[in-house]
Amino acid sequence: MKIELRKITVRELTEGYEDNEELGVRGFGGKLDIRPSYQREFIYDDKKRDAVITTVKKNFPLNVMYWATRDDDEEVPYEVMDGQQRTISICQYVNGDFAYMFQYFHNLTEAERNQILNYELMVYVCSGSDKEKLDWFETINIAGEQLTAQELRNAIYAGPFVTDAKRYFSKRNCAAENLGKDLMNGKSNRQELLETALKWIAVHLSTANFQQTIEGYMAEHQHDPNASQLWQYFMSVITWANATFYVQNREKITRGLNWGKLYEDFHNTILDKDKIDEKISELLIDDEVEKKKGIIPYILTGDEHHLGLRGFPEKIKLSIYEKQHHHCANPNCPQGNHEFEYNDMEGDHITPWREGGRTIIENCQMLCKECNRRKGSK
Repeated sequence: MKIELRKITVRELTEGYEDNEELGVRGFGGKLDIRPSYQREFIYDDKKRDAVITTVKKNFPLNVMYWATRDDDEEVPYEVMDGQQRTISICQYVNGDFAYMFQYFHNLTEAERNQILNYELMVYVCSGSDKEKLDWFETINIAGEQLTAQELRNAIYAGPFVTDAKRYFSKRNCAAENLGKDLMNGKSNRQELLETALKWIAVHLSTANFQQTIEGYMAEHQHDPNASQLWQYFMSVITWANATFYVQNREKITRGLNWGKLYEDFHNTILDKDKIDEKISELLIDDEVEKKKGIIPYILTGDEHHLGLRGFPEKIKLSIYEKQHHHCANPNCPQGNHEFEYNDMEGDHITPWREGGRTIIENCQMLCKECNRRKGSK
C-alpha cells in the first residue's frame, strides 16, 4: 500500500460541499466521497462537534485523517476512510448549518473566516488493493468512535447490496425502525438493526449440514442490485410476530428476542393469539418467574430454563441440609446412605413449579447433584 501525506486546507475541503439524500455527501470540489456506503450516519453530538470547531479556530492540531483512492472512479477519486465525523463537522459549520458560540460562519469577521478557511488538515491518502485498504480500515477508529462489527462488515462487503440495505435498516426513522420498534433492540445509525436482520436470514438459510453466517451471506450477495430478499424475509418475521403476539406495550419482554429463530421453528404452527396472551399475563405476575424476557420462548418451547425460575435461598437450603442430616432426600439415591458435603447437593422443589409448587421451605428438599439432574431431565 502507498501512503502519501498531504496538507488540505479547510477552504479546499469545503469547496463544493453537498449533502444529498441520493448522492451522499461530497466535498473537495466534488472529488471526495465523505460518506461512502459503508460509513455510519453522522453521530457526533453537539459537544464533540463544537470541540472540532474549537480546535480549528484556535489553530490547534486536529487528529490526522485518512482518505483512500478510487481507481475505478475518475469523477469522485477519493473517499474518507477515517475522519468522516470531523470532516462533516467542519463542512456543516462553514456551510452555515449550525452556530458555534452563538455565531454562524457568516457572522464572523473576514479575518476570522479566512483563519478557518486557511487552516491546514493533515491527510494521509492511501492507495492500494481493496483488501489492503480494508484491512487497514479495520484497525483504525473514527474520531474515537470504535466501529461496530456490522460497520466493519459494511466496509468489507461494500456494494449495491449494502447501499440498498441501509435504505431499509440504517437511517433514522427508517422502515425497519418503525415496523420493529416493539421487537428489536439497537440503533439504526450504528447498523444494529441491519445486523439483526442479517442474523435472522442467516438462521433461515442454515441447514443441518451448513451454517450460514452474516459474513457468508453478505459475501454472496455483495453485488446484488438490491437487498429485496433480506427485506422480504425481515417483513415475514415481523408480520408473523405481530400476528401471533400482542406486542404493543409489551416491549420489555419482546424487544431483542431471537425472532428469526422463533419464526423458523414455529411459523408453521397454528397458535391461538388470545390464549397466548392470557398465558403471558399469568406469567408476568408470577413471582417465581425471574426472567420475564423468557416468557415467549417458554410458551413456544415449553422449556422452563427460559424462565429462570426462582431458586431456594441459601438459608432455606442450609436448614433443610441439616434437617436431612446431610443425606440425599431421594430414597433410591445410587449413593445409598452416603453423607454429602453441602456443595455437592442442590435445593429441589418437591412439587414442581409447573404443578403449582412454590419456592418456600415446606416445598424444599436437598438432593445430591446426580439425583437432581436425573429428576430435572424427566
